[in-house]
Amino acid sequence: MLNVPAYLERIGCAQPLDPSAEAFRSLHRAHLFTVPFENLDIHLGRQIICDEARILRKIVNEHRGGFCYELNGAFAALLRALGFRVTLLSGRVAREDGSYGPEFDHLTLCVDLEEPWLADVGFGEGFLEPLRLEPGTEQAQGGRIYRLTRIDDGFVLEVMAEGRWKKEYAFTLHPHELSDFAGMCHYHQTSPESHFTRHRICSLATPEGRVTLSDEKLIETRGSSRQERLLSGDQEWRVKLRELFGVVLPE
Repeated sequence: MLNVPAYLERIGCAQPLDPSAEAFRSLHRAHLFTVPFENLDIHLGRQIICDEARILRKIVNEHRGGFCYELNGAFAALLRALGFRVTLLSGRVAREDGSYGPEFDHLTLCVDLEEPWLADVGFGEGFLEPLRLEPGTEQAQGGRIYRLTRIDDGFVLEVMAEGRWKKEYAFTLHPHELSDFAGMCHYHQTSPESHFTRHRICSLATPEGRVTLSDEKLIETRGSSRQERLLSGDQEWRVKLRELFGVVLPE
């Protein structure tokens, strides 16, 4: 069973009095600032399973992060416990050639208040606050502009980057269960074609930008400023993992 006070303490939030849009935005931002996007279990040889109790234990009790199935799966559980109406959605991530990945490539969320919102705390460098599910409306936040475009029976999330619209992922509003994502979750942690098996990453949004450990490289962005440096080795990598993300791994 979800321990709501412990989860809220994990992300540094007080329990909202009601499931309002203001509380929803605060929870979304707080989650992105405290729970890292990371794939470290894959490189530790630990299996990631689409099981809500197991995911919650990892994020809340073990002070870890995860990738989309874990992060959005856990966030959905928290929102539901707080009285929000949440639907799990299947996203197909955009490829460089303009095509999209398979169904269940990404897990994202629809949250219904007076109007529907898109929530996503598991897409790496994504939007900090939920987006209104309004096709064609440009929504600016954090120095970036997002929009949702209608396609067939669903939507495409796009972001303005380097003077042009870049597709992030496509999705429909068809509801899913967490177990529906099990096959692609297994693929992403086992296939040599998955970027999650090729690179080790731990990344966290900050109010000014983002801090990331990518393999042996530390990357910090603040606004338009970006700094990179190569770490001295595994010991410094573990120190930075603890200092910047609060993550302590077994030796």
